[in-house]
Amino acid sequence: MSTEIPRGAVVVGVDGSDHAQRAVRWAADHAAVEDRPLALLHAAAPPSPLGTTWLDTMGVDQVMIIEEVTESSNRLLAEAAATATADRPGLAVHQVLRLCDPRQALLDAAADASLIVVGSRGLGAVRGMLLGSVGNAVAKHAACPVAVVRQRDAGGPGAAGVVVGVEGGPADPAVVELAFRYAASHGLTLTAVHCFWDEVRVAEGSHDVPDDEPGLDDQRQLLADALRDGREKFPDVSVRAQLTRGFVDDRLVRASLTAELVVVGHRRKKLLTELIYGSLAPAVVEHAHCSVAVVPSTEPSTGRIHS
Repeated sequence: MSTEIPRGAVVVGVDGSDHAQRAVRWAADHAAVEDRPLALLHAAAPPSPLGTTWLDTMGVDQVMIIEEVTESSNRLLAEAAATATADRPGLAVHQVLRLCDPRQALLDAAADASLIVVGSRGLGAVRGMLLGSVGNAVAKHAACPVAVVRQRDAGGPGAAGVVVGVEGGPADPAVVELAFRYAASHGLTLTAVHCFWDEVRVAEGSHDVPDDEPGLDDQRQLLADALRDGREKFPDVSVRAQLTRGFVDDRLVRASLTAELVVVGHRRKKLLTELIYGSLAPAVVEHAHCSVAVVPSTEPSTGRIHS
């Protein structure tokens, strides 16, 4: 059992559920191809002294409760480690237990991790808003990229590579870098999507822009500039640049129907700004049909709506 998470590790949240087991397998695969250690992190909140005083009056030993929680957590981590190493016997795996809120444990781990990986129950917008989601909370606030792993619908379209959302701003390099790196290490194609607003054409139902449509040289140049470094660094990755019209979250969610991974950037907003204007990354995490990687930006938010 480890007490520390190695710097640069892929960290995956473990809670014994089916969706967390999928996240463990996904994280183990990614750690193996990236040649990084894997840290299995389980967090169990200890009993609150204020809420368990009645246990003392009943003669219940709270220390014993903590010991039982710890023992159960260690068994859960051992099972996750067996899953992670089943097909990857050489993978370096660290089992880490924290007695605190799971969201706080993952956010703390993000300070030194290369990637945080969590599972998704696919709650949907309303339940996710009312009940909260570890995946959404961590994706919004983590200091490192976060992958929210989602199981694709059985019988749906097959996965066809990586999709990355390109905004055309200073946050793009980190987002595009992660997308290229994932596509290269997993032998996948990459589709770079830049979305812009055109009220007339959207009303006509025209969204994806044909490669030969005239009058969009500036938009095409924006995409080319964003992809230049990635193309040079990862020349073996097959890349398609796609312009599309409409709302960014809607277009990326639609693209996720045939993707294995969608990569988006995220600028943290003040609470009031986010309540009024919303936020792209959580919307994509909530509704995407595949796994989503969220790359945080250090750029300050303007509070404007980005389309």
